[in-house]
Amino acid sequence: MEVLGTTAAGPRLPGAPRPPLRRPSFSPTRVLCLFPPQPGRVAIVTGGTEGIGFATAKHLARLGMHVIIAGNNDSKAREAVRKIREETLNDKVEFLYCDLASMKSIRQFVQKFKMKKIPLHVLVNNAGVMMVPQRETEDGFEEHFGVNYLGHFLLTHLLLDDLQASGSPGRSSRVVTVSSATHYVGELDLDDLQSSGGYSPHGAYARSKLALVLFSHRLQALLAAKGSPVTANVADPGVVNTDLYRHVFWGTRLLKKLFGWWFFKTPDEGAWTSVYAAVSPALEGVGGRYLYNEKEAKSLAITYDPKLQRQLWARSCQMTGIADMSRDTLWG
Repeated sequence: MEVLGTTAAGPRLPGAPRPPLRRPSFSPTRVLCLFPPQPGRVAIVTGGTEGIGFATAKHLARLGMHVIIAGNNDSKAREAVRKIREETLNDKVEFLYCDLASMKSIRQFVQKFKMKKIPLHVLVNNAGVMMVPQRETEDGFEEHFGVNYLGHFLLTHLLLDDLQASGSPGRSSRVVTVSSATHYVGELDLDDLQSSGGYSPHGAYARSKLALVLFSHRLQALLAAKGSPVTANVADPGVVNTDLYRHVFWGTRLLKKLFGWWFFKTPDEGAWTSVYAAVSPALEGVGGRYLYNEKEAKSLAITYDPKLQRQLWARSCQMTGIADMSRDTLWG
């Protein structure tokens, strides 16, 4: 199983933000003109070997960041690193192996990162799988929920001390979690997070994206209560033309092939909101936002329910085998 470097949105859903009639132009010059240089800052991008993740890593590197790509395909990663270094003239781009379908691999990745003794200013939770056949991760979790959500939940927790140590008043560290408009039709049954009551690829994918939004909102609330120099926001890339669609209905794939150039964003365009969330001065010290096309939008109403946020958080801690820090007085 390969985790792809993107989390495409899928078709626009009822209640979701409406795509713009015209896409904003996206170019290296625009990135450099609109965002300040980021020398000395370090970012981790999951799934940075292709798609939205690759584009995100490339543009962060172009701004001068030290970028670490986390992925589970060595050959693709080597090629991605080579391309980004070549295009951006930034040699501080590297790869560390991380399989989000394995709790053991995630812990090993974090251990290797910490051994580098470098700061961490930006974590982009981008990687994911989409509408795959029913199967389980190494730890026995339904794949969408395990990879897209639980993997990033654990990764963020294990890196949170590095993010907090690297942030400062006026220059916060940032957690950017990539979700999608699919979360608007997601359903979350805390008694059946593994789709044991009946499996639907679309339903499982939507559930994982809904969980990510709940997680990000809860994380921001806890960070704010502690006065932490870390912010957490959600980026919605829109409908993006990537390889994630290889598991969808053949008719959808055909329409994508024929008309994707018109209806779908390119990976560069899809990465724009993630880049904005990672570096924009307008978001300094600002968290708890659901961002679409660089503007705040409303996520599904239930994602703002603090009780559901707490319940999912506690259940996620149990599933990943970590202490529920929200119960600690340090978290308020």
